[in-house]
Amino acid sequence: MNEKLNEFNEYLLGRKVAIVGLGVSNLPLLKYMNKKGAEVTVFDNREITEIPKDIMEEVIRYDMTHFFGKDCLSYLKGFSIIFRAPSCMPWQKELVMAEEKGALVTTEIEMLMKMCPGTVIGVTGSDGKTTTTTLIYEILKKAGYNCYLGGNIGTPLFTKLADMNKDDYIILELSSFQLMNMTVSPKISVITNISPNHLNVHKTYEEYIEAKKNIIKNQGKDDIIVLNYDNEITRKIADETESRVVFFSAKTKIDDGIIIDGDVIKECNDRVRRHIINTKEVNLRGRHNYENVCAAIAATKSLVDVDTQIQAIKEFTGVEHRIEFVKEIEGVKWYNDSIGTSPTRTMAGLNSFDEKVILMAGGYDKHLDYEPLAKPILDNVRALVLMGQTAGKIFDAVKEEGEKQGKQIDTYMCETLEDAVKTAKKVAERGEVVLFSPASASFDMFKNFEERGKKFKELVNEI
Repeated sequence: MNEKLNEFNEYLLGRKVAIVGLGVSNLPLLKYMNKKGAEVTVFDNREITEIPKDIMEEVIRYDMTHFFGKDCLSYLKGFSIIFRAPSCMPWQKELVMAEEKGALVTTEIEMLMKMCPGTVIGVTGSDGKTTTTTLIYEILKKAGYNCYLGGNIGTPLFTKLADMNKDDYIILELSSFQLMNMTVSPKISVITNISPNHLNVHKTYEEYIEAKKNIIKNQGKDDIIVLNYDNEITRKIADETESRVVFFSAKTKIDDGIIIDGDVIKECNDRVRRHIINTKEVNLRGRHNYENVCAAIAATKSLVDVDTQIQAIKEFTGVEHRIEFVKEIEGVKWYNDSIGTSPTRTMAGLNSFDEKVILMAGGYDKHLDYEPLAKPILDNVRALVLMGQTAGKIFDAVKEEGEKQGKQIDTYMCETLEDAVKTAKKVAERGEVVLFSPASASFDMFKNFEERGKKFKELVNEI
């Protein structure tokens, strides 16, 4: 019996509850809160005509008071609990005012972590979160543990709390938006890396970094934090925690931790190195993915024997939209890396191939710097196919770097993804790779990167 959950359910009866943002993480709360007798009001900054029909049907079915549009939060008054969607920044004045007047401002994921009877493992970082989180889940499942996968991926788990037990493991991918103002930390935390991202939403890069660091803010000295030794920001986080630190590194032969030594992933203890697995036995492509494997090994090494880890890693074929092989057409291999929503992700994708690459890039502008991407493009890409809001930024960065190096690259500007696929098909030659890795978000043309990736695969499969 989950006493914390029972107390919370009793507290909900007759309480005024606000659900701000009708996204994936908050939708299951509608039915749950209504069932527990709460007086629920929903808010969303979209106009009512922009709210998907199935969501509105839920709101109407439970006869919930609702406010929509850009000024909807002006009605956010008199609530006991406010569940904000991850995309709703906690520093918005209406939320701050409500909290000052006694409201509990929280998220579905924070309440899950507070009331979960099992062991929570949380993964955050700018890149590699989903692959690392999913691999941790697969390793623990292979060891026979009862596991739940959620957070920024999978099914929202708050409504599964009643089914969870103290011996269960809950593995969560945690975004910077979910971690902002978080007052609870996982038992085992992982930060894969930190680099500029989501700067169109966060006030500053510093705010983004602090949000990521929140994952360890409430850890105890017996808890574990897995950190990337090669990333300057994450390496320094070790000095800010009393938790047990486990490093992983692809560049430095550290005395303790998980390393990549040539083609071999090894565990190091007091300078003694133990072979775990050869990277050639890993189905994932790219050194960045081998780093994700290292992080997953580090997170599970106190829970699972190494043979089980090895077996799970060998069987793991990756996650959709992450350097996902789609099809070979006339000797050209096509890869979907729609998760490439930042320059660093696309750089990692480019470094995964020895073949010459036709790169399809561009999308929604998150106000990121594309200068670091220019040299990897000139070094690895034979032709560049651009689209979306950031096409001009990427073009300018590559042109400027090319002028410095005395290099040129064939570049094609396209209006749509369909045009870009057709152009890549014309340009690509046998033995090359077409890599769809936009280095940009999807919101200028698509709902999310998943929808974008599925459309890309659909277009490729129609060739």
